[in-house]
This record gives sequence, C-alpha cells and structure tokens, in this order.
Amino acid sequence: MNALLAPFALIGRQTLALLSMVGRFAIFFAQTLSHMLRPPFYGREFLTAIFNIGWLSLPVVGMTAIFTGGALALQIYDGSSRFSVESVVPQIVAIGMVRELGPVLVGLMVAARVTSSIAAEIATMKVTEQIDALTTLSTDPLKYLVVPRFIAAILVVPVLVGIGDIIGIYGGFAVATEQLGFNPATYIRNTVDFLQFNDILSSLVKGAAFGGIAALMGCYFGMHSGRGAQGVGQATKGSVQAAAVLILAANFLLTSLFFAT
Repeated sequence: MNALLAPFALIGRQTLALLSMVGRFAIFFAQTLSHMLRPPFYGREFLTAIFNIGWLSLPVVGMTAIFTGGALALQIYDGSSRFSVESVVPQIVAIGMVRELGPVLVGLMVAARVTSSIAAEIATMKVTEQIDALTTLSTDPLKYLVVPRFIAAILVVPVLVGIGDIIGIYGGFAVATEQLGFNPATYIRNTVDFLQFNDILSSLVKGAAFGGIAALMGCYFGMHSGRGAQGVGQATKGSVQAAAVLILAANFLLTSLFFAT
C-alpha cells in the first residue's frame, strides 16, 4: 500500500512546495512595491543597475536582433513565394519583430545575462554574510539591493526592446534589399505604413513587464539562496529558468490583452 501511495505523496509534496514558493514570491513582490514608495532611495545603486542592465546588454541584444530579422526575412520570402505574395515580406518582418520576436528575444537575453548575474551576486552576498552586515548597519537589503534593480529593469528593458526592434527590422531590410531584390524605398514605406501605434505600445509594455520579471527573479532567488557554492549555483540556475518561463507566460497574457478580438 505504501508503495502505491508513494507517487501521490511525491506529487503532493511537490505541489505544496510550489504553492509555498508562489506565496513567498507574492510576499516578496508586495514588499518590493511597498519599498518603492518610501525613502530612502539609493541613486548610486540605481545608476549602476541602469549601466549593467542597459548599456552592457546592448551588444547581445543587437546581435540577436539583426540575425533574427535577417533570418525572418528569408523564411517569410521562401514561404510567401509559394503563394506568389513576396511583397508582404516588409510588413510581416516588421510586425513579427515588433509584436513578438523583439520583446521576447530581448526578454530572454536579459534573463540569460542579467537575471543570472543578479542572482549570483546577491546569493554570494548572502553566503558571505554581506546582507547580514547591511541589516546590522540599519540598511534594508530589500530597498538597497532589490528596488534599484527592479526600477532600472522596468525603465531600461523597454529601451532595449525598442532598439532591438529597430535593429531587427534593419536586419530584414538588409537581407531583403541586398539578397532578395527588394527596392529600399518601397521596403521602408511598406514597413512604416503597416505598423500601428498599438503594435509599438505593446512591444514597449512587454519590455517593461519582462524587465521587471527578469530583475525580480534574480533578486528573489538570490535572497532565498542556500548556503555555499552549491546554493549560489542553484539560485542562478533557478532564477533563469523561472524568468524564462514567466516571460513566455506573460507574453501570452499580454498578447491576448492587446490583440484578442
């Protein structure tokens, strides 16, 4: 009987552990929001987070976007040529990059680079008792470590998404005009005429949401990491996994919100 019940007991333990983590994260998120509204505000930490999340992410965002835009143009041209509608390449590249690929890829790149970095940094501070030292010095670790990174990510990642959208569209433009024979002026005019304000707004809103998720996951797993090098490694791995899954889930919800008919 015990052998038969063991799988159900395991499922129950895993479910309770998941619900417990969701509850802890909800409390962590609420505390972060409440600390955003109360002084003091650590400007130096905020500016450092802006630099680390924004400026240092530009190379990987740019490379990802330009190759994605070029590959998207080739794929769409090949597919549309089967129906003799090759002229739709500029429009589909633009809407594909702005609505979906731009924000999602930037969000995942930020999760891979920034979330892991934040989690490893804060987990290491916890292991070396630097967080305890902050508390001893009457400095709230949540306000000093989490709030500046969270606000910086919300503000900076939409800018990265906008830059990624532009670079991705340019990648498609370069491939279409140099390799597929499109007229440059016609390509640009079709792209500009087809995009709507709602497309751009959805891209920037997604960027803010994905940035907040990426920063929060890194901070949460770092603050709740285990002791030792193994704890730091598990926190880093868990933060990236959670951020990636939540970014994809949030993308579905926001797409439904903006474009559901």
